[in-house]
Amino acid sequence: MAPLRLWLSILTGLLGTGAQEDLYRKVFVFRNDPSDAYVVLRLRPEQPLLNFTVCLRSYTHLTRPHSLFSYATKAQDNEILLLKPKPGEYRFYVGGKFVTFRTPENRGDWEHVCARWESGTGVAEFWLDGKPWPRKGLQRGYAVGPEAAVLLGQEQDAFGGGFDLYNSFSGELADVYLWDTVLSPDRMRAAFQSLRLPPALLAWSSLSYSIKGDVVVKPRLRAALGA
Repeated sequence: MAPLRLWLSILTGLLGTGAQEDLYRKVFVFRNDPSDAYVVLRLRPEQPLLNFTVCLRSYTHLTRPHSLFSYATKAQDNEILLLKPKPGEYRFYVGGKFVTFRTPENRGDWEHVCARWESGTGVAEFWLDGKPWPRKGLQRGYAVGPEAAVLLGQEQDAFGGGFDLYNSFSGELADVYLWDTVLSPDRMRAAFQSLRLPPALLAWSSLSYSIKGDVVVKPRLRAALGA
């Protein structure tokens, strides 16, 4: 099969049939631990990303490594990755390289995280519950490739697959957004507070997705601070 046809076949298999809906006050519940389940987010950026911001909210009791947001291309499986390797630590990957942000250990509540990156300066920012951590340098001059597979709940070690179940997510995920811009500090705080946000490549208010495996959409039972 020609390379383009092969890639289209993989992408079609990932997307399958799915839904598009406003998920306000709803969550994805990943019920098993460990799990082979995941959610595919439909994204078709036409140009490489030179700037981006990704935000999401998670609620889990996991203490082992787990992936929160995985954006992979055919050339690079960790184009964008938010990974929590252990309590009190987050890793933010761009183009296969990462920086680490150490945070207070979670005490059994929702955590809202945002990460933003700009190619021109290579500055990477990490925000936890509406507060910024010290900025770090990452992949200055890099361009994040388009034509990506974007997954929640699994870390991709190959385009659309290659999962290690002991890096899978178990718990609840909500409020997932991806912008092709670097949001202002005010907008970062607005994301934490679930206020009105600018149009996004991926938006929780109009999310196109497909569920693979044991994941269910349910109303949020426990209110998140700021949500």
